[in-house]
Amino acid sequence: MISDSLWIFGTSRSGKTTRLVNQFSAWLQIDSQVPDLFYNKNINNSQTQTIDKTSNLHQKELSILLLAANDDNRRELADRVTTLTLGKYPIRVKTALGFFQDEVILFWPLLIDSLSIKAQFPVRLRPETEQELATKCWSSQLDSEVLRRVAMNENRLVRRILDLWQLAAYSGVPCEDIPQILHSGLEDNSINLEPEFLGSLLLNWRNWCLERGLLSYGLITELYHYKLLTNSSYQQHLKQRYQGIIADDVDDYPAIAANLFEFLLDAGAVGAFSYNSHGKVRWGLGADPQYLARLSERCQVETLTNPPLNSLGYSLTSQMVELVTQPMTMLRLPSFVQPIQTTSRAQLLRQTAEMIIDGVKSGEIAADEVAIIAPGLDAIARYTLVEILTKQNIEVASLNEQRPLISSSVVRALLTLMALVYPGLGRLVDRDAVAEMLVVLSQYQTQDGEEKEFHHSKIDPVRAGLIADACFVPHPDTPNLLPVKTFERWDRIGYIATQAYEDILQWIGKQREEYHQRLLLTPIFLLYKAIQDFVCNNKNPSYQELAALRELLETAQHYWEIDTRLKQTDPLFLSLHTPETLSITIIEFIQLLRRGTITANPYPIRPIGSSKKSVTLATIFQYRASRKNHRWHFWLDIGSPLWAKGGAATLFGANLFLRDRLGQPWTAADEQLAEEERLQRIVADLLARVSDKLYLCHSDLAVNGQEQIGPLLPLVHACEVV
Repeated sequence: MISDSLWIFGTSRSGKTTRLVNQFSAWLQIDSQVPDLFYNKNINNSQTQTIDKTSNLHQKELSILLLAANDDNRRELADRVTTLTLGKYPIRVKTALGFFQDEVILFWPLLIDSLSIKAQFPVRLRPETEQELATKCWSSQLDSEVLRRVAMNENRLVRRILDLWQLAAYSGVPCEDIPQILHSGLEDNSINLEPEFLGSLLLNWRNWCLERGLLSYGLITELYHYKLLTNSSYQQHLKQRYQGIIADDVDDYPAIAANLFEFLLDAGAVGAFSYNSHGKVRWGLGADPQYLARLSERCQVETLTNPPLNSLGYSLTSQMVELVTQPMTMLRLPSFVQPIQTTSRAQLLRQTAEMIIDGVKSGEIAADEVAIIAPGLDAIARYTLVEILTKQNIEVASLNEQRPLISSSVVRALLTLMALVYPGLGRLVDRDAVAEMLVVLSQYQTQDGEEKEFHHSKIDPVRAGLIADACFVPHPDTPNLLPVKTFERWDRIGYIATQAYEDILQWIGKQREEYHQRLLLTPIFLLYKAIQDFVCNNKNPSYQELAALRELLETAQHYWEIDTRLKQTDPLFLSLHTPETLSITIIEFIQLLRRGTITANPYPIRPIGSSKKSVTLATIFQYRASRKNHRWHFWLDIGSPLWAKGGAATLFGANLFLRDRLGQPWTAADEQLAEEERLQRIVADLLARVSDKLYLCHSDLAVNGQEQIGPLLPLVHACEVV
């Protein structure tokens, strides 16, 4: 019997997602005519023929599970399917991890029975909260001797241990088997810790979370694979709920997703999967493309051979790959591939920006048709490019830029305000922080005749410094701000600044009074009030400020939700919200933000209508994961060795948990082969996403002064200089 499932194989931008959406449309049309196509196609089933199956199936609605590789792709796929069905068909598009999380929470009662744990509603742990709590739980075991042995700080070591659990869960390896995998795979014990010790830490952490109903990503994934997917009651629900699967870019899915797909296919569901051999963006972050590829044996394979429309990839990929793999090849790249060569990196950044400015000013290219892609974007490069381009009224949009929340002046001002309202936080605030708070909280907005918005402060930095020097009274428990007339020459402050300061002073006094009267329930309410009364009162915050504020509120809500759960369940935490315990919680919250582990990356809200045309600035990983394409590409630091490295997009030990080589040591030869394959995938993928011009930007010296002789340097030498 020929399978009805479909495996769509194609390169980047070859139409895989469009083919999936068309297949979805075809299924909907077939469903209205022959509904039993989607039910029980197991030819060995001998029980079905005596029942009027068709009449029963008409009473059901065809339900299809749609999955995407990441959240950006999920929203785009949902939009396309919604547009196709005119919003008349109920769809559910998730990422693989999002689906696992929803299922674990939905079927939590089943897990309570199978695990024999306390019945309480589960609370999801964010990675930064997970890291903080794990650090507390392991503090007695990760002593100074352990940290000296591994030669890394405590936060980094804790993150690495937790990542090992996540990788194991993705590959379908139980937590108990992690020491065995590490024993066989790390021959030289490169982590310098006994695998049994790491295993005991993770088992204790898993049990600690289960007892309190806290769900980390590692626990969610392991519970779904080992407890839900093997549960007969859940299996029956799953068969009844989904008769079709559509999964886009499965080369970026974890191994256990294949187990879910195989179960549904065995149960009679129909599947449609797309696979990109030039993709594999999340290889090294838990994706197992080779394990997923075995699903193709159960499907009709359809290869999309059409080259991407308007891309350089079709004509250039083979030449560039040959130049990279065989540097001595005598090839010349066509004229639409141009080098930008300088001696220093500062010159390179300026020339790159000037090339973009010339193109935009001449009308040859629009700002939103340009992308700057680099293997790594340091703060200097990002600031330089943004500064030069914005001075010429060319907007720059950093793709998924995850700057620490604490880098936002608005967030710092709100935290200072919090330290002045609640007792016991005096050591977290100083004169400089108070001065910055006065400037930020007194901002207002004006417009000129051209409707350009300008932000001004009623208290400028000079007056804010004078007020902080004269009126701020440091104290470990109750830091205070005195009235402005305490300053001998308060008349120098001026009427407008004085009024603004008095307003802030009255607001702080009112919040303190409400706190003592127990009217201020949690610090979240204080943050809401401060944002409403100061940040959004006299001005419209920028998108960057709004993103930081939303993430601050989301983080605060999550933090106090976890804090409430721990106070209810953990004997180590006091059960009452006394002033002392509240102050400790706020101190830990502020310190968590100051460590920079939380970034301004809240649940995304896309603009309605036309958005500003902006040049895209991204790392290789961010750009490839977004699946974007542009007319012009600027490949920055083309001579950098980082083009072949996984960098931050590769977790420690990820190679040990690939299903085809589970627990096998990762040798230098394996690493060299992986780098060559990664480089070829990157070149082919990026070339498919540029249509008109490609600029190879190279400086002889890197930012640290070293000579740049990376693997893509032969491409620069093969360019025709115009």
